[in-house]
Amino acid sequence: MSAAPDKWRPSLTLVIFTVLATVGVLPLVGLFFFRLYDNQLIRQTQAELIAQSRVLATIYAQEVTARLDSGLTLGAEVPPNVLPDPGDQVTPIRPALDLTANDLLRRRPDALPAPQAAQAAYVEIGAKLTPIIRETQKVTLAGFRILDPQGVVIAGRQEVGQSLAHIEEVADALHGQYRATLRNRVPDKPPPPIYSFSRGLGVHVFSAMPVIVNNRVAGVIYTTRTPSNIFDHLYQERGKFVLAGLAVILGTIAIGLVFSRTITRPMRELIDRAARIGRGDREAFRPLRHYGTREFAQLSHSFLGMAEQLARRSDYIATFSAHLTHELKSPLTSIKGAAELLQDSVQGKAGSLTPAEQTTFIANILSDTQRLEAMAQRLRELARAESLPQNERTELAPVIADLRSRFPASAIEASGSLDRTIGMSSEKALIVLSHLADNAMRHKAGTIRLEAVDERTTLLVTVSNDGEPISAPNRDRIFDAFFTTRRDQGGTGMGLAIARAVMASHGGSIRLKPTDAGAAFELQFPVA
Repeated sequence: MSAAPDKWRPSLTLVIFTVLATVGVLPLVGLFFFRLYDNQLIRQTQAELIAQSRVLATIYAQEVTARLDSGLTLGAEVPPNVLPDPGDQVTPIRPALDLTANDLLRRRPDALPAPQAAQAAYVEIGAKLTPIIRETQKVTLAGFRILDPQGVVIAGRQEVGQSLAHIEEVADALHGQYRATLRNRVPDKPPPPIYSFSRGLGVHVFSAMPVIVNNRVAGVIYTTRTPSNIFDHLYQERGKFVLAGLAVILGTIAIGLVFSRTITRPMRELIDRAARIGRGDREAFRPLRHYGTREFAQLSHSFLGMAEQLARRSDYIATFSAHLTHELKSPLTSIKGAAELLQDSVQGKAGSLTPAEQTTFIANILSDTQRLEAMAQRLRELARAESLPQNERTELAPVIADLRSRFPASAIEASGSLDRTIGMSSEKALIVLSHLADNAMRHKAGTIRLEAVDERTTLLVTVSNDGEPISAPNRDRIFDAFFTTRRDQGGTGMGLAIARAVMASHGGSIRLKPTDAGAAFELQFPVA
């Protein structure tokens, strides 16, 4: 099976975290937008009130200055720390109201009776400014109150002649300090439910601008206005918000496509492959068309590799069972037939066997029994050979010494990197080499040669002998279980199959090399 292309893919954890973070941030972005926009509208309102108040304060100051000689009384002296630096050319008052940083005060207190009536000169100034503030109010929709130095209203639509000196922002302005506040407002009628999203719709902006003449307070320009409706602004900018809505929709679709491409599609394809493999479809062992993430690529490769290995194992078991049944059938049939004839002879039936024939049948039974014992021993070796290795390691030098002691009649020559440590136990390495040596001896080999070459990740060992060569028709079948050309001499045909199983289970390999004389095998042992 071909492996998945090795390229960068986002991890499943990264995809899920990114999507969840995006979904989690979207509501926060919406809330932040409303809060930010509310603050912007409130500061815009405060800036407008500052500008309007400053114009009126300048006109008011000129009127007061013109009447100082007539005995007009000024208010409290402005503290030095409040007065602007005489060297500054500009002294801007920047809007600083904030829905989160400033306290939202209760609704503005009602006016109180004035403890002392305003001077006639201030009343005259108020009457002169009234037409100006009314014309201004038509355009700006702001509420205006012009106060004398004692906080008495001298101009405005309402509360003329009453005192506002007890209000916090007015009190500060009467001492020369500009002050703006946010206060709750009670609307004339209940607002629509959607208005609850905007906190700025339930407030009034109040601005108290002191009028300074000769470093003393000559009065206060007290203005108020409700901030612009955020939903009116949204309607006016509806084109931009439609585009923003489309962007959100497209973003959501993009997120869905990312999920589909990286998770849903590969998962469905893998599920489909699993179902097809369960039905026995061998075409399902090819790689997926799209993996999406690293985890799915690894999972798919591992799953399909495991399924393919299980399929090969199933085929191997089926083939092995068929061969084993065939191999066992002949000796068992022979033993059964001989035993039945001997039984008839013992019972004295007609046509009884002669003593010589009885001896022959008993010898056949013993021979077939020995063959079955040899086959059982080979099956145990094969099962042990296919077991998974567990931190096994050895060197070839002591293995070859044991091999020489097991086959003392053979001349076994060894050279090369015999001290290199391989990832296999000495017992299993001896099983592999013993089967090769036993085959060589059975095919009349006088000398067995082993040559080890270190190739860094593997140890390449060539095992050759000078015995009978392997015929061309048999070269492709020698590793098949139960294939043997010496069945009549007790061969089970499992020796090379066991050797290959041992090498494969340890990550190595064995193959037959072409040679002009004798036989040669190339073994690749994994290096520990």
